[in-house]
Amino acid sequence: MQTQAGRACHWEVDGLVYQGLEWGAPDGLPVLALHGWMDHAGSFAELAPRLTGCHVVALDLSGQGLSSHRAAHATYNIWDDLPQIASILDQLSWDDCVLMGHSRGANIATLFTAAQPQRVRALVALDSLISEPTGKTVVETLRAFIEDTRAVARRPARTFPTRDAYVARRTANGNTAATSEALADRALEQTPQGFKLRGDARMFASSAVKLSLDQAETILASISCPVLNLWATEGIKQRGTGSALLAERAAALMSQYEAQDIPGDHHCHLEPRAAQQMADAVLDFLGRHQLL
Repeated sequence: MQTQAGRACHWEVDGLVYQGLEWGAPDGLPVLALHGWMDHAGSFAELAPRLTGCHVVALDLSGQGLSSHRAAHATYNIWDDLPQIASILDQLSWDDCVLMGHSRGANIATLFTAAQPQRVRALVALDSLISEPTGKTVVETLRAFIEDTRAVARRPARTFPTRDAYVARRTANGNTAATSEALADRALEQTPQGFKLRGDARMFASSAVKLSLDQAETILASISCPVLNLWATEGIKQRGTGSALLAERAAALMSQYEAQDIPGDHHCHLEPRAAQQMADAVLDFLGRHQLL
């Protein structure tokens, strides 16, 4: 299957314009897809077309891709998009949906599922599940938030002399060349000074408050809908993070949780072979739960 670019779509919510891409027939099973940190809706271009029978709508979350940056005084905590996600579901006329997220988008999807259970038929989390529980005190976290936010505000916009330089930088940071190429165009804006990152620099700042281990466990335990957690064999689990260790307890905390490993790295949903394996797993999951 060839990657399908997707149909452009957009919504206006709370003074922000959210851009997105959609795949599949409008009468298909509604699936809302949320991308990872500093990625965009195009990160689902391999996976979404393979989800036959589904109407997949992927957002550019605020401050990333083609969507609006938040106001100068606003933040990018992982819960900041939640009210707008609910409003976008309203504008789509979706009473509920399957919620799918990758990495940071999976963490956001998990929070939304816990807070709005009536709007989520099932949760599909790709190479993450919930954000890293903090080992710092709330004072330390707040201090980092203030200092990081002020520091990034003083930095000039990140630019690359050429598109290839951006691709090379992502590849050097661990992405495959194919993934880096696939993400480049929607992540960059061409200017006279070079190719500027569209993403808001405040995305690099520390969050004001982070979940404790108890809070993270409470969130997971509150989710009763079916959950499919797909982990990349060379992704987050191999980093030994607290969020990956917490995911090992998910089966005990969540009533309808299942997990599966997919060969590949953190962005393997952009690789054709892994994307097909993911699609097969998702379609089987949806079928077994009589959602498709």
